[in-house]
Amino acid sequence: MDKKTKNLILSIPIWESTIEIKKIDGGITNQNFLIKDNLKKFVVRLGEDIPEHLVSRSNEIIASKAASETNISPKVIYNSKGILVLQYIESITLSAKNVRNKINVIIPLIKKIHLEMPKKIIGQSLIFWVFHVIRNYENFLRSNKSSYIKLLPDLLHKSELLEKNSSPHEIVFGHNDLLPANFLDDGLRLWIIDWEYAGFNTPLFDLGGLASNNNFSLKEEAYLLENYFEKKVDDETWQKYNALKCSSLLREAMWSMVSELTSKIDFNYKNYTQENLSKFNQSYKEFNI
Repeated sequence: MDKKTKNLILSIPIWESTIEIKKIDGGITNQNFLIKDNLKKFVVRLGEDIPEHLVSRSNEIIASKAASETNISPKVIYNSKGILVLQYIESITLSAKNVRNKINVIIPLIKKIHLEMPKKIIGQSLIFWVFHVIRNYENFLRSNKSSYIKLLPDLLHKSELLEKNSSPHEIVFGHNDLLPANFLDDGLRLWIIDWEYAGFNTPLFDLGGLASNNNFSLKEEAYLLENYFEKKVDDETWQKYNALKCSSLLREAMWSMVSELTSKIDFNYKNYTQENLSKFNQSYKEFNI
């Protein structure tokens, strides 16, 4: 940790004593620190707006507060520009296998995000429209002479077909980034964290992202959809779901392509790009348009 970061954390005006600071590994769009203040523990998240990823920290704070009030996410203790302090939850992050094994607990949590969180949103809220995000990434990658420029026309064409095949759309409030590391298990219950990409969206994007990020089998996907909608799903819903699952993988791959150009965080974005591009190509191949 550099001196500037340390001084920034020390300057937060809520500390009651001399604090202990420990870096938490894993953040790939921000820095996270565990703070011990007497017997109390907190998590400090440091991160500015990220225009190329359409990340607004003010939106993250609004969503984090709403998630806390809905009893989904840790309590927001303090926030200021580039700083978010959260209640510390003694817990472990889930693996993809854990997510699949705990799906009966996770489905009600996702429904709380979709249906109850919007009632707690105070202030401006965003829409997270994956196809707009993909178009925005395409423009950024082209403008910044990315090494992936030759792939962009084909990816954009496929995105347009997926958008067409995913409509019409039901709109709820979404987390939009249901990676396994964004689930915490404290031994008694689960929490969902990291609201950088939160915003109004179709529920099928969260469901498709959950499945693709956590390697669901076809049988597990059917179970997810039937238990989320509380009925057997028809062919139209399956088509929309598969289109949005594909789009979630394409967005993740292009997110990583952009991060290869812009991020200063120590993470192997090139490998992450290839991993998600491969998953997208396979998912798109299985999706018969």
